[in-house]
Amino acid sequence: MKSKVTYHLKDKAIWVVLVILCIAFSIANSRFLAVDNLFTLARQVSMYGIASIGMTFVILIAGIDLSTGTIITFVNIICANFMVNMGMNMYLAVILSLVISTLIGALNGFMIATIGMPAIIATFASQTVFEGAAYLISGGKPIFGYDERFKMLGQGYIGPVPIPVIIMILCFIVGSFILNKTYFGRYFYAVGGNEAAARLSGIRVSRVKYLIYALSGFFAGLAGIVLLSRTNSGQSTAGKGWEFDVITCVVLGGVSVTGGSGKISNVVAGVLIIGSLKNGMILMNVSAYTQMVVQGIILALAVGFDCWQKRKKEQ
Repeated sequence: MKSKVTYHLKDKAIWVVLVILCIAFSIANSRFLAVDNLFTLARQVSMYGIASIGMTFVILIAGIDLSTGTIITFVNIICANFMVNMGMNMYLAVILSLVISTLIGALNGFMIATIGMPAIIATFASQTVFEGAAYLISGGKPIFGYDERFKMLGQGYIGPVPIPVIIMILCFIVGSFILNKTYFGRYFYAVGGNEAAARLSGIRVSRVKYLIYALSGFFAGLAGIVLLSRTNSGQSTAGKGWEFDVITCVVLGGVSVTGGSGKISNVVAGVLIIGSLKNGMILMNVSAYTQMVVQGIILALAVGFDCWQKRKKEQ
């Protein structure tokens, strides 16, 4: 009984941290809990939330995807280029951009699963290649002037709720369904828990990795589309550094960096904590560099706590 209570307390601790953080920021600045600021915060975190689904899958198998921010940037540029410079229908441009981002993820899967490259090297290579490609396509200049209807995706509302928030919620539901209700979701946990045992049990580990990195590319691409619509301009630096924020959200949400454990529901809390931190510190006029220091400390503490728990279990 005691162990069950302890488990539930640990499982919900991240939500307690979120509540405490919100109370602290509301005391420091009364504008934090204002309705318009909460909607702004929700829109801000929506892109992190969407991209975090794919990163959750990757970290569940003890992998890493450093190309997430670059895929967001690349999709930002190619989708804008399709619509503005090539005159492509916006729906076709979005679909084609998502196909490309998924293929980039599959390329990462190929380098990792088939060639045998370490995930950190393979995804760093992709990051470098497609960051340069985005710059070459755009010439380092913003691309704008596309269909006004496209703005609805990132700036519109359904009732009082921003459309990006609805997209994020749907993505979390899909991610949770994949992990909890599908056989390949169970494979993700199995591969992350013990890859050798998963292979011996008949799981095609290479195919699982292909699928996971392709999904990571897809969700990063979707985040890039929403970001493009929200900013109304394709930028060659749109997603720069976002992989750090997304990894922090996922690890803070309790997904183990050593693989095999984690839940989408707690990743939601991790996303909201990072969003609240950014929003709260901006309201308090905290410098961008101080924000970087705080995020770095949070990531180190989250990973350190995860490693400590793992070592404690093994003793």
